[in-house]
Amino acid sequence: MMKFVLAPDSFKGSLSATRLISHMKQAILRVIPEADIVEIPIADGGEGLLDSLMASLGGTQYERIVTGPLGDPVLARYVILDDRVTGIIEMAQSSGLPLIPADKRDPLAATSFGTGELIVDAMDRGCRKLVIGLGGSATNDGGAGMLKALNMKLLDSQGNELTGSGESLLKLAAIDATMMDPRILKMDITVLCDVNNPLCGPDGASAVFGPQKGAGPEEVRLLERGLNRLADVALKQFGVSLREIEGGGAAGGMAATLAAILGGKLRPGIEWIMEASSLEEHLKDADILLTGEGRLDSQTFAGKAVSGLGRLSRSYGVPVIALCGSMNIAPSDLDDLGVTAALSIVNGPCTLEEAIAQTPQLLERQVENLCRILTIRSRA
Repeated sequence: MMKFVLAPDSFKGSLSATRLISHMKQAILRVIPEADIVEIPIADGGEGLLDSLMASLGGTQYERIVTGPLGDPVLARYVILDDRVTGIIEMAQSSGLPLIPADKRDPLAATSFGTGELIVDAMDRGCRKLVIGLGGSATNDGGAGMLKALNMKLLDSQGNELTGSGESLLKLAAIDATMMDPRILKMDITVLCDVNNPLCGPDGASAVFGPQKGAGPEEVRLLERGLNRLADVALKQFGVSLREIEGGGAAGGMAATLAAILGGKLRPGIEWIMEASSLEEHLKDADILLTGEGRLDSQTFAGKAVSGLGRLSRSYGVPVIALCGSMNIAPSDLDDLGVTAALSIVNGPCTLEEAIAQTPQLLERQVENLCRILTIRSRA
């Protein structure tokens, strides 16, 4: 009997990891009815984190109306695990890019204040540990909005309080922590990053991810100046260097602030989630692992789910097939990822909107074709 481990990330804007698994499973069983299938929805710290962890660890889901990235109220979810002390926060729920229509994205104005509100709510419910997933953010404020939600004040040179947006960092002169919520410094905070970029520079938050969040060349320059200003103030006041933190550029610099100012421990999100889901145990006797994400490209190497799954699976000699909507890496790059083969599910010319609408059918067709090839091998 062939054992499949199904561990995809979500296809952003299309299907969640749990729904992808459902369609994969249907396709497999049509060809190999006796297949042993293990279902492990995966996330790299971004969208889908809550669903992935609830599938593996259980827990209770809570909802709260918080401040969205552009100031509008949004209904955000977070999870408290069954130990009743560990809160799981997915930043995309409160400060995520999908919360803003594409034509209204504005990283200069966006704030992480809503994520800070979720942190406060989790502490109010008795959490002493936090796991914060940072992928999919709309913000480039270096976590300034979050600090304001925790009762810190961001001040300009005249002592006026700033809004906590990316643009407001251009005027930052001091961070007043005298009224800060004291509970936050007693929290055990794990920060799940889906990238390893630094805070500033050509590979930093503004230069690499600012354009994805709606920033043009001039806005990128302003955002970069703002994050450098934040780093200067943090170094002067707290004696910590935000610029030197590997992965500090995740979520528009939120990772650097969580690590340096609030004592969070940064971890690649996929590694933490693989441990939490006991994926390694399932790989020991697996025949094949099917994974995937919406797009395979250069960012896949920088902490995304497929790269982490490939490395772990290779150590057990388990072949990895990565399914995706689009692919911009060469076949020769797959060895570096630990991936045996990568297959796009798109089978002909179509628009992005058409591909998204047809994802279930396209995915099942590709998985079914793959399984037919596998049955040839098993008969040989």
